[in-house]
Amino acid sequence: MKKVLVLGGSRYFGRGVVERLRDAGSDVTVLNRGSAPAPSGVAHLIADRDDEAGLKAALGSRSFDVVLDQVCYTPVQAEIARRVFRTDRYVMTSTIEVYDQVRTETPMTESLVSPVPIDLGASSYDYGEGKRQAETVFAAGDTPFASVRVAHVLGGEDFTGRLRHYVERLDAGDAVDVHAEPRPSTFIHASEIADFLSWATLADFTGPVNAGSHGALSALDIARAISVEPRFRVVEQDASPFSFDRYAVLDTSRATGLGFSFSSTTDWLGETVEDARKA
Repeated sequence: MKKVLVLGGSRYFGRGVVERLRDAGSDVTVLNRGSAPAPSGVAHLIADRDDEAGLKAALGSRSFDVVLDQVCYTPVQAEIARRVFRTDRYVMTSTIEVYDQVRTETPMTESLVSPVPIDLGASSYDYGEGKRQAETVFAAGDTPFASVRVAHVLGGEDFTGRLRHYVERLDAGDAVDVHAEPRPSTFIHASEIADFLSWATLADFTGPVNAGSHGALSALDIARAISVEPRFRVVEQDASPFSFDRYAVLDTSRATGLGFSFSSTTDWLGETVEDARKA
C-alpha cells in the first residue's frame, strides 16, 4: 500500500483523483486550506502551502511514498515544497500552457520546453510561465520528479465557465468571438485526466509527460458540437476561451509508450456539451 499525499484535490477533477487513489488501495492524505472536506476514507491536513512554517507544523514527522501536487503555480512554491515534503517521488500537475512560447506546426513533444530561466524574485507569474519555472525547480532536486502537462480540460462541472460560455451564447443565438483563423489544440475530459493523474501518481516514471485525448479541436469544432449553425464574430483581441491564434497540439506518444491509452474527443464531446447545459 502506497502512502500518497495530494496537495489540493478539493474540487473538479482533483477530487476524482483522490477518490481513484483511495479506491486503488492507497493510503491517501489530502492537504489543502480546508475549503472543502476530503472524501471519506481519506486523511485531511489543513495548511496554506505558501506558509512554510505552517506546512511543517501540519506535516509533523509524516513521510510519503509519493506526493501529487495539484496546486503548484510558481517556482517559489516549488522551492518551499522541496524543503518541506519528505517523499520518494514527486508528481506535479502542470499544463499545456508551458508551451506558450513554442511556435510549431507539428504536435509538441516534451523536449520543446526550455528549463531556463528561473526568477524567484518576480512579484507575479503568468500561469504557464509559473508552471514552467516550478517544473524546473523540482527537476533540479534530488527527489525523482514527474510533471504531467495537462491539455485543456472539458467537463460539465468546470468551474471556470469556459465551455458554458459557448453553450450559453450559441443556445441564445449569439455569435462567439474567435480569431480570424482559430487553430487547433489538445483537450481532455475531466474524468480522463483524473484517471491519468491517479495512474501517473502510482507509476514510477520521471520527467515531463503530455496528457490529452486524441483528436485536436479548434474553437470552431467546439461551437459546431453545440449548434448546427453556430455564428462567429472575428476579433483581433479578447477572443472566446479556446480560440487560439497558434497551433497548440500535444504529442502524447510518451504517455502512450508508458502504457496509458487515451480516448478520442469524439467519444465524449457531445455528452460533455449536454452536461454543461445542465450545470
